[in-house]
Amino acid sequence: MSLPPPLSPTNPYAAPVARVADYQECQWVLADRVIRLVAKIVDGMIFGLVPGIAICAAIVLSVMSDTQSQGIVAVVLGLIGIGAFLFVAIYNMLLLHRHGQTIGKRLFNIRILRSDGSHCDLLRVIFARWLPVTLLGVIPLIGSVVSLVDPLMIFRNDQRCWHDLLADTIVVKS
Repeated sequence: MSLPPPLSPTNPYAAPVARVADYQECQWVLADRVIRLVAKIVDGMIFGLVPGIAICAAIVLSVMSDTQSQGIVAVVLGLIGIGAFLFVAIYNMLLLHRHGQTIGKRLFNIRILRSDGSHCDLLRVIFARWLPVTLLGVIPLIGSVVSLVDPLMIFRNDQRCWHDLLADTIVVKS
């Protein structure tokens, strides 16, 4: 236990003066739960719609074309769908690497940071935030529980899901 500071020599009845470090409040404001959900839905729609449109177009064109070119049209449009999916995935990875945002997070001005406020690198996002939950999500029985519990953890006081806790990340307003 430390000793109190000495009394003032000019006024022995003055209140003691103590050195107190100023408490700096966190400069980051956590993203709202609803905004995080909507950004996740937008990301899911982008990942689903881009290749989905190409696949639907492949089916329609293969039905409308003659039997000889049906297979070729289906393969070409399927490759376009795969290419579109890869483009969106690579673009999201680039945004995550540079800004800590996916397309949906960028639309709603939120981003991923480490819990200390520093930049979260892409490898941490992939291998600590996304991969463990995804791998556990495909295990029969356990996967459905993990897939339900992970997003429900956002209702904790610190608004961090399980994947945020694993990767030591927070989602903040930009």
